[in-house]
Amino acid sequence: MKVLVINAGSSSLKYQLFDMNGEKVIAKGNCEKIGLSDSFVVYKANGIEKVIDVYMPTHTEAIQEVFKVLTDSKIGVLKSLDEVEVFGHRVLHGGEIYKDSVVVDEQVLKNLEDLKPLGPLHMPANIAGIRACMKLCPNKPNVAVFDTAFHQTMPDYAYLYGLPYEAYKDWKIRKYGFHGTSHKYVSNELAKCIGKPIEQLKLITIHLGNGSSVCAVKNGKSIDTSMGFTPLEGLIMGTRCGDLDASVLEYISNKTGWTIGEITNYLNKKSGVLGINGVSSDMRDNNAQLEVGNQRAKLVIEMLAYKIKKYIGSYAAAMGGLDGIAFTGGVGENQEDVRDYSTADLEFLGIKLDKDKNYHLPRGTVEELSTTDSKVKIYRIPTNEELVIARDCIRLCK
Repeated sequence: MKVLVINAGSSSLKYQLFDMNGEKVIAKGNCEKIGLSDSFVVYKANGIEKVIDVYMPTHTEAIQEVFKVLTDSKIGVLKSLDEVEVFGHRVLHGGEIYKDSVVVDEQVLKNLEDLKPLGPLHMPANIAGIRACMKLCPNKPNVAVFDTAFHQTMPDYAYLYGLPYEAYKDWKIRKYGFHGTSHKYVSNELAKCIGKPIEQLKLITIHLGNGSSVCAVKNGKSIDTSMGFTPLEGLIMGTRCGDLDASVLEYISNKTGWTIGEITNYLNKKSGVLGINGVSSDMRDNNAQLEVGNQRAKLVIEMLAYKIKKYIGSYAAAMGGLDGIAFTGGVGENQEDVRDYSTADLEFLGIKLDKDKNYHLPRGTVEELSTTDSKVKIYRIPTNEELVIARDCIRLCK
C-alpha cells in the first residue's frame, strides 16, 4: 500500500511517498515559493535529486507538479497515481473536535474552516493541500492528522489558563499543544528502547527545532506540554519568544505605538534565537557565532537549556517520577551542549548524562546517552512525523 504524505505550509509544501510494505520512503521532496514567479520543486528518489523551476500560483498547481514528477517516465517511481491509495495530511489544529486522525469529508472540511481562527498562519494552507488532492484525485481518501490530537488527553487543570471560565467556554481559550505527531512517535520509540510497555512509563520528550516543545507522557498519554493556545508559548525557539508575561504586550504598545498584529509579529518572527543573538534564527549560525566569541550566542544556549531543565523538573513532579527522557528534532538530535546543560545537576532526580557518549556518538541514529547507573534513561531519537501520518492512513483506510 502506497501513501503520499503532504505537509502544506503557507508558501511551501513537503511530501513523502511511502511504500507501507516495509514502511519505506520511496520518494520525497518539497515545493518552495508557492505563489511567486521563482517557485520550484525539489524531488529525491533512487539516489537522484532534481530541482525543477516551475510556476506554482497555488497549492493545487504545487500538488499537480508533485504528481507529475512522481509519475515521470524517466525519474518517477509510479506508473500512475492509481498506485497511491491514500493521501495523508499534517494539519495544525483539531481544536477540541478531533482527538484522533480522521478521514476527510465535507463535514470535516467545514470543521477545519471553523478552526481557522485558532491557526490563521497554518490552517488555510493545510486546508488548501487537502482540497487540492480531493480535486485532482476525487476518488482517493484523504486523512487529516492533527498536531494537537495527541495532547487531547491533558486534564482540564493542565490545559486551562487562569482566565474567567467563560474565556474557555465561549472562546475556547486553553492550552492545545503542538508537535503531537513527533511526541507520539518519540515516546513510543523511547518505551521500546527502555524495554517496557509505554503504559507503565513516565517519559519526557523534548522536540527542539526551529519550533520547540516539551511533553510529559504518562502511561502513554500526554498530560502536559509546553506549547499552549498557539505555538508561541514555552521554550525560546528560532524566532519565537516562548513564555512571556502578557503585560509586556501593553508595555511594548505604549513604547512603540504598534498594533496587536505588529506586536504578535514581533513575538513570533523577530524574537527567540534571532532576537537574542541578533544574527540568525538558525542554531548552526548561532554555533558559528559562539566560535567567534559572540556572548549573546552563548546566552541563547544558556537560556534554552535553563528553560528545558525547568520543564524537566516540573514534569517529573507532575508525573510523580520519571523513567526516561528523549531529545529529538534538528537541534535536539545535533546540539550536544544543549543536551548537556539541560540535564546538568539533575542527579537528584536520577538523571545522569554520559558526556562521552553525548559528544562523540555518531549523529542520525538512536543512541542511549545516559550513564550505566542513571535511574532515568536518556536517549537521542530521530523523529519521524511523516511515518506517524502514514501509519494513521493505513489504520483508518484499510
